[in-house]
Amino acid sequence: MDKRSLAHLAGRFREAEIRTKILRQELAEAIREATKDGVPQKDICEVTGYTRQQVRRIVQSEDEAEPDGQSAGSNAEAGALDTSE
Repeated sequence: MDKRSLAHLAGRFREAEIRTKILRQELAEAIREATKDGVPQKDICEVTGYTRQQVRRIVQSEDEAEPDGQSAGSNAEAGALDTSE
């Protein structure tokens, strides 16, 4: 593999990381919305593959939102895809 090919692949990887971050935030918002709409946590876990603890962290992170609109619980969203718990 030459330097140009490696650079191209590294660029694609960085783009995928950005897309993953955006999708993770969108999924976290959808989980919060589903919770507000009364979807059982069991169903949310089944569909997302997250544990109940991960879902609780995501939902609670909204309750801890800071005044500037940023979520103090963004670590809950960032770690949500880690299903090793």
